[in-house]
Amino acid sequence: MSTRRIELASWGRYPRYSAIVRRPERYADFKPEGPSCIARGQGRSYGDAALNEDGQVILSERIDRMLECDWKEGVLRVEGGVTLDDVLKVIVPRGWFLPVTPGTCKASLGGCVAADVHGKNHHHDGAIGNFVTAIDVISPGGPSRCSPDYDSELFQATLGGMGLTGFIGEVELRLRPIESAYIATRHHATRDLEGLFKYFADAAYDDAYTVAWIDGQSKGPALGRGVLMCGHHAVTQELHTAMRDRPFSDLPRRAVKVPFDAPSWVLNPFSIGLFNSLFYWLQSRKHVPFLASYRKFFYPLDEIENWNRLYGKRGFMQYQCVIPEPHAFDGVRLLLEKLVVSGYPSFLAVLKRMGPAGPGMLSFPIPGYTLALDLTMGDERLFNLLDELDDTVVRYGGRVYLAKDARLRASSFRAMYPRYGEWLAVKRRVDSQGLLSSSLSRRLRMGEDA
Repeated sequence: MSTRRIELASWGRYPRYSAIVRRPERYADFKPEGPSCIARGQGRSYGDAALNEDGQVILSERIDRMLECDWKEGVLRVEGGVTLDDVLKVIVPRGWFLPVTPGTCKASLGGCVAADVHGKNHHHDGAIGNFVTAIDVISPGGPSRCSPDYDSELFQATLGGMGLTGFIGEVELRLRPIESAYIATRHHATRDLEGLFKYFADAAYDDAYTVAWIDGQSKGPALGRGVLMCGHHAVTQELHTAMRDRPFSDLPRRAVKVPFDAPSWVLNPFSIGLFNSLFYWLQSRKHVPFLASYRKFFYPLDEIENWNRLYGKRGFMQYQCVIPEPHAFDGVRLLLEKLVVSGYPSFLAVLKRMGPAGPGMLSFPIPGYTLALDLTMGDERLFNLLDELDDTVVRYGGRVYLAKDARLRASSFRAMYPRYGEWLAVKRRVDSQGLLSSSLSRRLRMGEDA
């Protein structure tokens, strides 16, 4: 199998590291090799979890077979390198959907399990790990099959373990039955953050999927103004008459392509503020329920190929944290205030409600609210701002999402993830020599005692 040294980057295009890359063509060749390696799927994580400076990166792109599916019970078994998009193209026409999905369908399923991804339905259904029935984990000592009932410690350490307990070779997953490929959607605009939290807490505005867009540059009385977007899989009776004969006809549209890196001056406080005002005005006019394709509802950015190039060559950083109840409102408000005072513009700000934590030892979700910010890469001011946000998150008992992190301090990581000691014990059992390593794990010292 050939190897080559290339420069790799996260989806945010920061950081960038040189690594030795291998791409196995067969499942039998998909295994860890020393002295340091990490698996990489489609490169859709935002930080350095799938980077390994001067080490090996093993690509799972060709480990992408769909193995079997029980269409009666909705249980799917696939190889870890298969993308969510490939899965959806097969299961949606047969009346099934992913139980949990992140904001892109271009990620690999193995990567989603490694990050224990959550979606707009976490407040009801939890993260994807709640629906995984078995994982084949390829550790340095060889392959192991684990599940909630068999070697549950390895199962819990692998969910959200960022690939550091082994390569995810196969995944068995329970699907969700649907009656159509459309989402019955409602929008509710609010003038401030308090209004958003009231919507989230009111059962009358709840739905299977809820997410709020926030104007990250609004300030004063309008701080945190935004639009709550709610939806559920449309049943046959909710479809227009013409749709009822073809409820699963929602085919992917050809993506608009960003052909070059945008100049650094394109995304500035003025242009982002103008976009936010226009977006708020347009979305707040949608007073009546409407039907949206599942792709438009879940994956709007996937309709723009290489949309990360809009941030220019320097790229961007996505900062995502969760603040637990009962102080989530105060914590989120303080984070937004710090963002506004800093003068650093956020092109995208998203708020979601989180339900109970899942079984993953290093899984991100805990009950509360999660805030995600897209921030253009800049000078030291950005890192100082993010350090301030980290301190606030720790003070409120929250945590930062490892799949989107590229600069968290090791001490903050220890404070945020209290089950790290349990995870480390499993890591040492299946990878005693520390062969599985990434730029993320070394930065956070994820091999040292708690």
